[in-house]
Amino acid sequence: MTQHVLINNSDGVLSIKWNRPDRLNAFDASMLEDAAQAINDVPNDVRAIVISGEGRAFSAGGDFKSGITIETVDSGHRLVRAIVRSRVPVISGVNGPAVGMACSIAVAADIALARRSAYFLLAFVNIGMMPDGGATELIGASIGRARANSMAMLGNRLSADDAMEAGLIYRSVADEAYDAELAALVQKVKNGPTKAFTAMKGAISATTLTHLDEALDRERAGQVPLFETEDAKEGALAFREKREPVFRGR
Repeated sequence: MTQHVLINNSDGVLSIKWNRPDRLNAFDASMLEDAAQAINDVPNDVRAIVISGEGRAFSAGGDFKSGITIETVDSGHRLVRAIVRSRVPVISGVNGPAVGMACSIAVAADIALARRSAYFLLAFVNIGMMPDGGATELIGASIGRARANSMAMLGNRLSADDAMEAGLIYRSVADEAYDAELAALVQKVKNGPTKAFTAMKGAISATTLTHLDEALDRERAGQVPLFETEDAKEGALAFREKREPVFRGR
């Protein structure tokens, strides 16, 4: 298990914390794989799962500086499937920005609580790529097609307050109240009717995320050829050079 993700099982709660604060918790494939395996192998005594980030970000998404590969996409998709299919309620503690695939992971949780200073951003368009991590289903199902398109096509960020108002997350709370609110939420879920929660998760996901598997497969099929486009190469170069990309539709 990599030191970049901290996994702890204590008192009925499985905690998964991204631990790469110097890189705003940017993902590599191994971090996503470790998190997915931890959820898939959750012990019987666990009654709540919490995913959060160390430092000032939930996660900046895929580690673009080191190179995002199809392995990163596949690992992220395994994690999203694990979250949605888990028999145990999953809470995302969004302690800061949730960008790219991290946005998908945060909202894939059953309940997402965010600091007011946090925001949600699908930054793929800025690098000539498309959303993945199930975003095309998860976000559209939560906030509707118009808002989903504004995030995906225009790269508009959604503040924590706006995300709550739009129905993307459960609640936005003041930064200074966040830790106590998250602890209280975890305690409430941990002490709840675990078997009933399992039934609820399955029923609600079956109704609201009817096509998640198809969306994940569709996103992968769309993303793979985009890695090789001139626009994606220009997006990567512009990111490294810290300038606006010039896309030519090729």
